[in-house]
Amino acid sequence: MSFTVLVPARLASTRLPGKPLADLGGLPMVVRVARRAALSAARRVVVAADHTDIVAACTLHGVDAVLTRDDHATGSDRLAEACALLGLDGTDVVVNVQGDEPLIDPTLIDACAALLGRSPDCVMSTAAHEIDTADEFANPNVVKVVLDARGRALYFSRAAIPCWRDAPAVPASGERAVPKPAPLRHIGLYAYHAGFLRRFPLLSVCPLETIEALEQLRVLWHGERIAVHVSPSRPGPGVDTPEDLARVQALFS
Repeated sequence: MSFTVLVPARLASTRLPGKPLADLGGLPMVVRVARRAALSAARRVVVAADHTDIVAACTLHGVDAVLTRDDHATGSDRLAEACALLGLDGTDVVVNVQGDEPLIDPTLIDACAALLGRSPDCVMSTAAHEIDTADEFANPNVVKVVLDARGRALYFSRAAIPCWRDAPAVPASGERAVPKPAPLRHIGLYAYHAGFLRRFPLLSVCPLETIEALEQLRVLWHGERIAVHVSPSRPGPGVDTPEDLARVQALFS
């Protein structure tokens, strides 16, 4: 199906300032992300930047970019403006590839877009993969998702969901198990109908979104549905911290 990839890029990252322009093997990270996304079936890949330095870096390396406002509260707000600038609306499909995912699997982008195309009851689709360690299951920085029988999201949380009531006692070795079937880790990749994406910033912020700091909960709160593709493999490592950046730089070097 036909879709456009948008890559939100914010220069003033809280944990890693200047992150979109961080060097990865001689190229800015945002350029690496855009080139990786271009390996998908997307008809176009566009960076939605909040600073002229990002636009300039993209232009230098042949990547399309649009300049958006620098005061957006969320990445979705930034993408909504980018949709307006690019004339995307209605049933046009937009895939949000985060600007700190230089190793994103292009086939995962395609799968997310295709799932939205065959889910007429949903305004969005996203992805997840199985969690196989107890530490990851318990980690509040790992967002979990639970699904209904049709693969639609019921809830996203930083807590360990579903709660394993009858979990076995921790053995002397200290190794803990995870429930079966395996819980799911949410992957921050989204496909939207552009018309809904442009409407999203107009929806009121919900209490659950504020508590969990997860904006996708606003979609569920307002009665919309999100389809979830369960990937058989983990995505490549993203970049949130200086330590993450060092690890990914080593891979590119």
